[in-house]
Amino acid sequence: MAGNVTRVAALGDLHCTKTSHGVFQPLFAKAAEAAEVVLIAGDLTDYGLPEEARVLAKELSGIRVPVAAVLGNHDLESGKGDEVRQILTDAGIVVLDGEVCEMHGIGIAGAKGFGGGFGKHALGPWGETIIKQFVREAVDEALKFEAALARLRTKQIIGLLHYSPVQQTVDGEPLEIYPFLGSSRLEEPIDRYPVSLVVHGHAHRGQLQGATKTGVPVYNVSLPLLSRSFADRPPFRVFDIPSDTETTCEPAAIPFAASPGRGRRATDAVAS
Repeated sequence: MAGNVTRVAALGDLHCTKTSHGVFQPLFAKAAEAAEVVLIAGDLTDYGLPEEARVLAKELSGIRVPVAAVLGNHDLESGKGDEVRQILTDAGIVVLDGEVCEMHGIGIAGAKGFGGGFGKHALGPWGETIIKQFVREAVDEALKFEAALARLRTKQIIGLLHYSPVQQTVDGEPLEIYPFLGSSRLEEPIDRYPVSLVVHGHAHRGQLQGATKTGVPVYNVSLPLLSRSFADRPPFRVFDIPSDTETTCEPAAIPFAASPGRGRRATDAVAS
């Protein structure tokens, strides 16, 4: 860390399996060397199995920097998301689901997010009950994310999601699956609070970067995408974030005191 700048490494879509022993340790070691904070944007496991979470917990056991994560859709596949989260939490990973934490003075608001589509093509709550339930889930996840952002009073705020809040970072995926890759409902709260940047995963064939309507940068940090885009570098992004103080990282409800506005932008660098 140089001066009051903290380096944050971000990646997602690890899809750790029961046979991934030793696969991620070198990657996490490089991330810890490159940054003071590591963020993981969901799909930590492949089938959401406790056995997979235990393998990942062991892979992360040697990392000496704080790690925050959100769950992804794969982490919920087997209906054992709570158990997966507990295993990772017991290993020292801060798993956020509508909660917040502070790392090196940077506020992090995390939620999984959900699908529903983007802009004028977003799915509306009309018709069959199952469609209304789908949209209700998208709205609930957006409200959860907004509640987390509202709790933070740090000068720098990072949004940590699995699903994308903007269409730009999913462009390149088959058009037929756009509604299942993210939701504009996640974008709305980002533009109401002083968010420095947002990272997400999920779209393996998407684009590296986009922005919200008000210009908040959004980065797709899916590991498959980064591996293809930067074949000569470790598959994570590194962001230089101005920070004030180093604080303990714990999920907490922090009273919101700052008025909404634009935060300072973080400069982005790809890990070398």
